[in-house]
Amino acid sequence: MSIPVLIVGGGPVGLTASLLLSRLGIRSLLVERHPGTAIHPKARGINARTMEIFHQQGVETAVREAGLPPTRTGFIVWAKTLAGEEIERRVPGSGSARLAEVTPVRACLCAQHHLEPVLRRSAEQQPLAELRFNTELTRFEQDERGVAASLTDTMTGRTEQVTAQYMIAADGAQSRVRKALGIGMQGEKDVYDSVNILLEADLSPWTRDRPAALYFIENEELRGTFLTINAHDSWGFLVNSLSSQGYTAEDFTPEKSADLIRKAAGVPGLPVKVLGVAPWVASAHVAERYRDGCVFLAGDAAHEMPPTGGFGMNTGIQDVHNLCWKLAAVLQGTAAPALLGTYHDERQPLGRAITEQSLINAISMGRLQKTRQTTSARPEYLNEQGMIFGASYSSAAVLPDGSPPPVIANPVTDYAPSGRPGGRAPHVWVKTGDGARTSSIDLVGNGFVLMTGRGGAAWVDATRELDVTPITLGAGAYETADSGWRETYGIEESGAVLVRPDGHVGWRSATLAGDPARALGGALNAIHGWSN
Repeated sequence: MSIPVLIVGGGPVGLTASLLLSRLGIRSLLVERHPGTAIHPKARGINARTMEIFHQQGVETAVREAGLPPTRTGFIVWAKTLAGEEIERRVPGSGSARLAEVTPVRACLCAQHHLEPVLRRSAEQQPLAELRFNTELTRFEQDERGVAASLTDTMTGRTEQVTAQYMIAADGAQSRVRKALGIGMQGEKDVYDSVNILLEADLSPWTRDRPAALYFIENEELRGTFLTINAHDSWGFLVNSLSSQGYTAEDFTPEKSADLIRKAAGVPGLPVKVLGVAPWVASAHVAERYRDGCVFLAGDAAHEMPPTGGFGMNTGIQDVHNLCWKLAAVLQGTAAPALLGTYHDERQPLGRAITEQSLINAISMGRLQKTRQTTSARPEYLNEQGMIFGASYSSAAVLPDGSPPPVIANPVTDYAPSGRPGGRAPHVWVKTGDGARTSSIDLVGNGFVLMTGRGGAAWVDATRELDVTPITLGAGAYETADSGWRETYGIEESGAVLVRPDGHVGWRSATLAGDPARALGGALNAIHGWSN
């Protein structure tokens, strides 16, 4: 069997890659060694930037239906026990600029074992995608032509040989692909140990009036966290820093786990059913390179970070959002192979920065302390709008225009919408021809889009020979209430902004160029790697 792209790993990152490639017109084969999607909640928080991607790919509604509405997860709570004294209460994001001004898409709490079936169904509905569970990558080698892989059916033991032009390794923190390639990790390994407990218990009497995504329990005997799953009788309970509390992973038998949950709840007779116990160790390190020949690392295979902040899964999904349009462009002959080198250049520095901030969050919460320490978290925790929306790429697929970056007091919490090349194309409201209101987020996200103003007719003409969708804001099909969008994007009425398929600005011309066709064609060629 021969396939353009082989995806190893059927978690949220691999499933999203399958969906993206299909929508871009590329056939792929996804293999996952487990029999099905996740059975544990694992990651739960889907930030607004990732939800923008799901919105653009048509799965936002299904994800929200599988998750919890914001009204049931509005707080973060610290308490001595769930039924006892409350220490602190926060509203996530309350310290940053109004989110509604930044994006029309809200974050979502959807546990991974609820999210993955949604993504799997969406991916399997695509005619260009094939998904095989109970299938393990047992061997691979690569040369300049691509990857030759051995795939083994874990039920029958039958092995099949497959060739692919490219391979995406989304096979998790213990990535066998990364290890086989000899790619090292940079950062700190095994920074603290933890146990996740999946349980059934009716905690609604102590949570109904203060619905929260997280309930941190801090007292002299125990530090743990109740993780909201359905906000009623399905919960996770997380115990961090086991050694500092005098535990080992082996201590967490179902009986011991249930007893700890009752203590954390402050309800001695609470009926508790323990469904599963999963020990794990948090690390804060990033792959030294995200690419090796025809193989690309994504998700936890590329970066392993503490969950303090909820960035791991989100960063992985955004990895493949960056990668898949580049693979599609090269496979379809639109771009030169040089474009693929920009995946590492753009995502690895960002992976390092996010991992560092996640570790700082963990330190502020006492996760790395060798002795028990009651603490909440630094003010930036769950207030990281700058990290969510402020990623700005620097690579050969971004053409600088000489403008300085926005002045930002705290890049972790603060986000300044800007059309400067490298950054996410900002959200602005526009009205369509039928009078409905839509966001610029709805106009980008799959192919190249050129945004221009009323004076940009020559730019629109220049797109006729190019695979670029022109959008004139302020006239025709997309009316705007005022000229604020041009100020946000940093262009005059005759200027233009070229937005890449991943929603990031690749090129900008503040005013009309002398030869718009040449300027735009040259920019598109440069982004695609033809002039490098």
